[in-house]
Amino acid sequence: MPASPPANPPLTPLARKLAERVAAFGPLSLHDYMEACLYDEEHGYYRKKDPVGVDGDFITAPEISQIFGELIGLWAGEVWLQMGQPAGLRLIELGPGRGTLMADALRALSVLPPFLSNATVHLVETSEPLQKMQRAALATAPVAASWHASLEDVPDGPAILIANEFFDCLPVRQYVFEAAHERWRERMVAFEDGAFRFALNSTEAGAVGAGGSGIEDGAIFEERPAVRGLVQAFATRSPFGALIIDYGYSRPSFGDTVQAVSRHRFAGLFGAPGESDLTAHVDFSHLKREAREAGLSAAGPMPMGEWLLRLGLQARLGQLTSRVPDEEAQDLRRGAARLADPAQMGALFKVLALTNGIAAPPPPFLEWSS
Repeated sequence: MPASPPANPPLTPLARKLAERVAAFGPLSLHDYMEACLYDEEHGYYRKKDPVGVDGDFITAPEISQIFGELIGLWAGEVWLQMGQPAGLRLIELGPGRGTLMADALRALSVLPPFLSNATVHLVETSEPLQKMQRAALATAPVAASWHASLEDVPDGPAILIANEFFDCLPVRQYVFEAAHERWRERMVAFEDGAFRFALNSTEAGAVGAGGSGIEDGAIFEERPAVRGLVQAFATRSPFGALIIDYGYSRPSFGDTVQAVSRHRFAGLFGAPGESDLTAHVDFSHLKREAREAGLSAAGPMPMGEWLLRLGLQARLGQLTSRVPDEEAQDLRRGAARLADPAQMGALFKVLALTNGIAAPPPPFLEWSS
C-alpha cells in the first residue's frame, strides 16, 4: 500500500486570515503577503515579540559588538559638525531594535557635549515589545527620547537619521520574465489544497524597472515600492544626513532574495506566516537612484567592513581589549571580526550615506571611491 503524502502543517492564525483573504479576492502579491506576515495588526511578526538576540530569530550588528553603535555615534557627531552645529537636531533611528545601537551611540557622543545639549532622540518603532526594550535601554540616556509610528511624525528641523537593517524588512514585489512573449508577470501567492504556493498574475505587468532586452527566461526582478516615499520624506529635511546599513547588492541584479528566518535558521517562506522574519536583499543602486531623483546627494555604498575600519574599529578595539581579562578580550575580537571580515558580514553588508544641505560627503566617504 503506497504511503500517504505528508499532511500540511496546521495553519497559523495569520495563515487562516490570509487564506480567507485569497478565497475572497484572489491571490495576493508577494508584497502584500510579506507586509501581512510582518506587520498585520493582530498577528504580524513584528507586533508580537522580541525577535533579536540569541533567544530570538536573528542577531544584528549592535548586539554583536558595542563598537558598531559607538562608531555610528561618532559618525553622527562629525556630520553635525559638517552641518554647522545646528541647534534642535533630531537624531532619528528607523527600526531601532532593542535600543542597543542608540544607547552605544549616545555613550560615544559624550566626547562631544555640545551635540548632546543640542539634540533630541526620535525612534520610529511600531512594535510594542521592542518599544518596551528601547525605553529600558535609554532610561538613563543623556538626551530626551520620544517614539513615533512613522517618520512623518518626527518634528521638522535639522536631522541625522540611522537605518540599520531597516530597508531589508520592507516588502518587495517580484516579477518573472517570460522570454517567449518578452513580458514580465508579477509573482503572486495563491492558496490551494491547504497550502500557500507561488503563482503568476494572469495579466502582464506594467513597466518594470529591469526592462526586457536580453534577459533570460524565468529571471526574477525585485523592487521595493516603499523606497521612493521614504527618500522623498528624507528630501524634505535640511540640513540632513542619513546612514543606511544593510545587506544587499551594489548594482542591479536578478534573482529571488526573499528569505524567512526562524531561530537563527532559514525557514520555509510559507511554512508559518507571522511566525518567522521575512526579508529581502537591498538594491543599493535603486536607493541611490531614487535619492538623487529626490534631490539628495549619495555617497557609497561602501562595504561595511571597510567603513568600520576607516572609522577606527581597530583603534577602539585596542582600547577596549586593553582594559579587560583575556577571555572577554577574545569575545570583543571575535565580535569585531564578525562585523569587518569580508567572509562574514564585512562584504555582504553595505553602507550608504544620503545628505541634503551638506557641502561635502560625510566621513569616511570623502577619501573613498567605489
